[in-house]
Amino acid sequence: MGGLSSERAVSLSTGRMILESLDRQKYEAIPVDAALLSGSVQRSLPGSETQVAAIAEAERALARIGPLRSISDMTSSRDGRRVDLAIIALHGRFGEDGTIQGLLELLGIPYTGSGVLASALAMDKITSKRVLRHAGVNVPESVDILRRSDLAKRDILAEVRALGYPVMVKPNRQGSTIGMTKVESDRPAGAGGLLAAVEEAFKYDSQVLVEEFVPGTEITVGLLGNEEPQVLPIVEIVPAEGFYDYHAKYTPGATDEIVPARISEAVADRARKLAVIAHQALGCSGMSRVDMIVRPDQEVVVLELNTIPGMTPTSLLPTAARAAGIEFPELLDRLIQLALEEEQV
Repeated sequence: MGGLSSERAVSLSTGRMILESLDRQKYEAIPVDAALLSGSVQRSLPGSETQVAAIAEAERALARIGPLRSISDMTSSRDGRRVDLAIIALHGRFGEDGTIQGLLELLGIPYTGSGVLASALAMDKITSKRVLRHAGVNVPESVDILRRSDLAKRDILAEVRALGYPVMVKPNRQGSTIGMTKVESDRPAGAGGLLAAVEEAFKYDSQVLVEEFVPGTEITVGLLGNEEPQVLPIVEIVPAEGFYDYHAKYTPGATDEIVPARISEAVADRARKLAVIAHQALGCSGMSRVDMIVRPDQEVVVLELNTIPGMTPTSLLPTAARAAGIEFPELLDRLIQLALEEEQV
């Protein structure tokens, strides 16, 4: 948990929830902060201090548990034992992008969730959209800014105008809507807003995408499993105001989560099929959560896939699992078992 990404605080909240929910009759849990790596010169990324009240409470609860341990404690504890498995509760860079997965494979430690390639693909919005489009999945159109010099070499304003407003400006490899801005128009103030939004996104990543805003009903589909995943009940996301931003995600009561989603069975069936296609196309295992929009014409558009969905008190995958009759401790049991099964392949 923890780590150095912009989503450090969210990760600590996820880690706290898992620690408090694991069956202590089955497991001996050790809280490990991925930022505590001997010899590392990496620094925390911008936004790592971002949090809301519920997440700040998680940090205080973890402090009461005791000091977080270092990664070196995973390979040799005080009594000489190695850990049997790592539950990855990291979000964002250095945790959700294949980095920690590669380290754990080098250490020979099984871990929950997807492997190196699937994690890296899903974290990269631009690349994952190309893979999903090739698999026949409908994804939003975007203007992709792969390097800062593109701002001087290309007429980004004209390209976005052709795409059509409003648009969402996003860092390419970032989650929890950190660094994301909605830009409404290309009027003088709006155009200035676009460039300012791009600059804001560049604070969090070296690549940025300006994506068409897709209106409609926001839904998410959770999956559990490896090659043939179980599709969980579809959750409809209704923020009290604005879009589903950081505050709406992690503040209790800021968003209504409606299960099952208020969509037709035909649309729900299409969404479930697209979720499985996305999960398999990116090579995911263990779990995933596929975020979608149902347009007013009932077309389903896939926004992105998360390989390590949040496990905070307001997170969507535990909500969907609960609707399927899977309480949180059992959900953790399932993820651990799936990780061990994947290790044996």
